[in-house]
Amino acid sequence: MKNICFCFQMHAPYALKRYRFFEIGQDHYYYDDMQTEDRVSHIVETSYMPLCHTLAEMIRLSKGRFHCALSVSGIMLEMFEQYAPEMIDLLKELASTGAVEFVVSPYSYSLASVYSDTEAVEQLTKQQAQVKQLLGVESTTACLSELLYSDEIAIHLHKMGFKVVMTEGAKHILSWKSPNYVYSSSAAPKLKVLLRNTNLSDELAFHFSDPAWHNFPMDGEKYAIAIAQLPEEEQVANIWVGAETFGIRQHAETGIFDFLKALPYFAMEQSLGFMTPNEVAKKFAASDAIVSAYPLTWAGEAKDLSTYNGNDLQQEALQKLYAVAERVHLCQDKQLKRDWLILQDVNYLHYMNHIDQGATQFESAYDAFINYMNILSDFLQRVEEQYPTTIENEELNELLKTIQNQEKEIEKLEKQLKEAKKESPKKYCTKKTAKKE
Repeated sequence: MKNICFCFQMHAPYALKRYRFFEIGQDHYYYDDMQTEDRVSHIVETSYMPLCHTLAEMIRLSKGRFHCALSVSGIMLEMFEQYAPEMIDLLKELASTGAVEFVVSPYSYSLASVYSDTEAVEQLTKQQAQVKQLLGVESTTACLSELLYSDEIAIHLHKMGFKVVMTEGAKHILSWKSPNYVYSSSAAPKLKVLLRNTNLSDELAFHFSDPAWHNFPMDGEKYAIAIAQLPEEEQVANIWVGAETFGIRQHAETGIFDFLKALPYFAMEQSLGFMTPNEVAKKFAASDAIVSAYPLTWAGEAKDLSTYNGNDLQQEALQKLYAVAERVHLCQDKQLKRDWLILQDVNYLHYMNHIDQGATQFESAYDAFINYMNILSDFLQRVEEQYPTTIENEELNELLKTIQNQEKEIEKLEKQLKEAKKESPKKYCTKKTAKKE
């Protein structure tokens, strides 16, 4: 029996305001709250909410046989809490069905796994805790930003306790192999690797409403038959798309929601099952090991990092941003750490791409770069004020340890003093009673 593994990814960046050179050192707030709220409201109303309602209905009508996964970044969950709390209720409803797995992604949808191991661990741990707190579920499946993966990343994920990682079924790592099997990591053999079926996924994301596409018009029956006709021995079709595919990239008028709603019926007609990534990894043994010496993603023709670090603008931004990673990790300034988290969003780097800027508010890649670097310059000044670059990281770490130890000693002495004050009246009363006797 073949299986379909759906995963819908939800993330949107904070909108950066127009930040001019003369504001550096004067204004430490970098975000356009009104634009962020408008963007989130549009995504939720047009895409995420109707999608979640559709998924809930599919689970109900299939009597729990439809299973899928959601990847929701920590930043996105924050935005839901602030601008669309009804989305949290919907996600809780889906979590309560037991049919939806919430896979773990970097909290701020960053490339930290490539540029800072410490930051990557912090973000994944923070995301796990947030999903547990908000939705009451846990997951040992990782789905990094833009399906980022490499052998080195696999080692770190395995050490963190992850059992499964999701990535792109890129031709340069598959060669003649099919993405429709479960694989293991060559660098961490106990870590299962699931690969996105690019053709089946892109058929929904980019070609569903394209009259020039050879499968147009696509419907649930045709899609289910195409999966059923895959070679008999192939185990699973991993269909992973951005959730905005439903309602934004493919408008509701195209019939995309009706297609999705009808799919379980036609899938069952073709004896197809639905599974979450964790269920797939548990059921099937790895058929082979995957080698990925260099980072791969689901972006662009090359399926690598070039969409985000392929030009001088992006490389300069990344170099300056992650150069202060150690100092930010040492600091206790909450606002500084929060800005650091948000500014790592991969979308800001995408905006600097000359060929494909993505959904950007900026006129050009250079315009996006200048705005981001002005903000980053102010941020770096704030880091410098607290932790000057004239002090080496090791020396700074020792100084901070000394300060923290002193703070702990002060807390200990204050606690002892309070206990002594509580005891002294009792001693005084005891002595006074003894004198009377």
